[in-house]
Amino acid sequence: MPVGGIARGAAIIRAALKSVPASPGVYRMLDRKGDAIYVGKARNLKARVQNYTHPLGLSNRTRRMVADTAALEIVVTQTEAEALLLECNMIKRLLPRFNVLLRDDKSFPLIHITAGHEFPQLTKHRGARADDGTYFGPFASAGAVNRTLITLQKAFLLRSCSDSVFNNRTRPCLLFQIKRCSAPCVGRITPEDYAALIEEAKGFLNGRSADVQARLAVEMEVASTALDFEAAAIMRDRIRALSMVQGHQDIYTPGIDDADVIAAHQAGGQTCVQVFFFRGKQNWGNRAYFPSHDRQMSVEDVLTSFVGQFYDNRPKPPLVLLSHNLVEQALVAEALSLGGRKVTLQVPRRGDKKKLVDRIIATAREALGRRLAESSTQRQLLDGVAAALGLAGPLNRIEVYDNSHNQGANAVGAMIVAGPDGLMKNQYRKFTIRGPKPRATETSPEPEPDGIGGDDYAMMREVLHRRFARAVKEDPERTSGTWPDLVLIDGGLGQLGIAQEVIEELGIGDVPVVGIAKGPDRNAGRERFFIPGRPSFSLEPRDPVLYFLQRLRDEAHRFAIGTYRARHAKSLGQSPLDEIAGIGARRKQALLHHFGSARSVARAGLAEIERVAGISKTVAKKVYDHFHADG
Repeated sequence: MPVGGIARGAAIIRAALKSVPASPGVYRMLDRKGDAIYVGKARNLKARVQNYTHPLGLSNRTRRMVADTAALEIVVTQTEAEALLLECNMIKRLLPRFNVLLRDDKSFPLIHITAGHEFPQLTKHRGARADDGTYFGPFASAGAVNRTLITLQKAFLLRSCSDSVFNNRTRPCLLFQIKRCSAPCVGRITPEDYAALIEEAKGFLNGRSADVQARLAVEMEVASTALDFEAAAIMRDRIRALSMVQGHQDIYTPGIDDADVIAAHQAGGQTCVQVFFFRGKQNWGNRAYFPSHDRQMSVEDVLTSFVGQFYDNRPKPPLVLLSHNLVEQALVAEALSLGGRKVTLQVPRRGDKKKLVDRIIATAREALGRRLAESSTQRQLLDGVAAALGLAGPLNRIEVYDNSHNQGANAVGAMIVAGPDGLMKNQYRKFTIRGPKPRATETSPEPEPDGIGGDDYAMMREVLHRRFARAVKEDPERTSGTWPDLVLIDGGLGQLGIAQEVIEELGIGDVPVVGIAKGPDRNAGRERFFIPGRPSFSLEPRDPVLYFLQRLRDEAHRFAIGTYRARHAKSLGQSPLDEIAGIGARRKQALLHHFGSARSVARAGLAEIERVAGISKTVAKKVYDHFHADG
């Protein structure tokens, strides 16, 4: 590591110290591009930041961080707990590379029992709780919430259809026939009886399943005694549905009502964090996370950063059981409790809760073992690619490019990325081919082939030039990890020649470029590989490396086709009439039916537009003025 870089970074931090107060807050280290490379919090900002001005006492990771620092920014807060929350929010938003990063920020699905209707709907919900009603969750996955929804339908016969479907039913649907709905849409149940089912469902979701089952058992016995065997059979089926849920509670501990259990296992420089959700005395599923972090970080440090980021903008349960003590655990608990009910963080040492956490640690260990095994296989494949193509290696980033269009229309380029952990979908990129604008026809909003849209070579040139010109501008020293070790082009000598020209024009001739083209009759397994300065060649049909490269090529093709189809579908609905305020779908349809095309509307006179059914004189004037603004 260059000593000058560390000294320069320490000097920048030392100069910034003059304006740093001795208060709680958050500091951001920025690189020369202005991107955050590290976000930290402190009880005393001045004392904390001053530590970075003495490089000899810092770890190698921190020394690299100081060397890359070009500026320092601070935000002062009232308390250290507020600083911790702000730090977690900034890390998730800015993704600084020297922090522990929790990249999976998907919201968890919920169950929603709606309000404002005589017969409330039972449905799956994801996102903000904007609508009235009662929400239950979170559930770890769509599968977990779907299984619970089916159980609730069987046990409580609640409707799942939308209000519009409900209002237009004239006879019971299939769900009624298979005993998963009570058919309130056609009056097969009274509002009072349906309300009782709603209350039972809420009781079950709130953890009172035993009470609900006991009441159903009494009702089944009463119906059986009264010789109402059909009603008794319905009660029996509902009890069975509830019993099935309890039978699937493979990991559960009595005494835990609402809690999350977060357990971590670390090996091979990686960490797996398992999160289990328990709500209403039920296990509502789990999810595994693999946060990105420095290989030298302890499991306690990783888990501390994970917990803070995980609960940023997420509901928190009253109890969180942990496998390891957090760094500054009391402070984390205080931060999580701000603005809401108290959150208790607990590391069980004995008893049933300790056994539960140990089981979840074992689950994390197994998940990490599988990931490491997959990474090992992926590394072997990457090394195999390097050997087969005569590259120095190691390969940590392969970029694959493909284009898609329909006779030049809606032309797009696509880039997919693969690395040691498999496909890196957050690195995928779409390129809308620019070039000269295509012409629209009179009868169709879809453009005619024009410009470079129908020229595959020109399209590839544009995509590669845009990709690497930006890389040269933003990361000339290639320190961000986003420069490829191999560029794979879907095509033969022609496409390869274009790629070489772009690489040479930009002065980055050390980036390896390889073309992959299907063999005779475009048969998979007979691909030809083209490398500058070498004769084309093929790999053995059963070679795992060939299969791996085929998968990458097919993934790029899939991504390009999907991007094209999305643009094509969007373009089909476009029309010059869409630009006119006040012209909705019905008026647009009336104009097109009358004139045949948007171009004919544009050429029409005011009086002719006024004769269209459904178009008032005011609207006709607006349409006419839109197309004759310069007249």
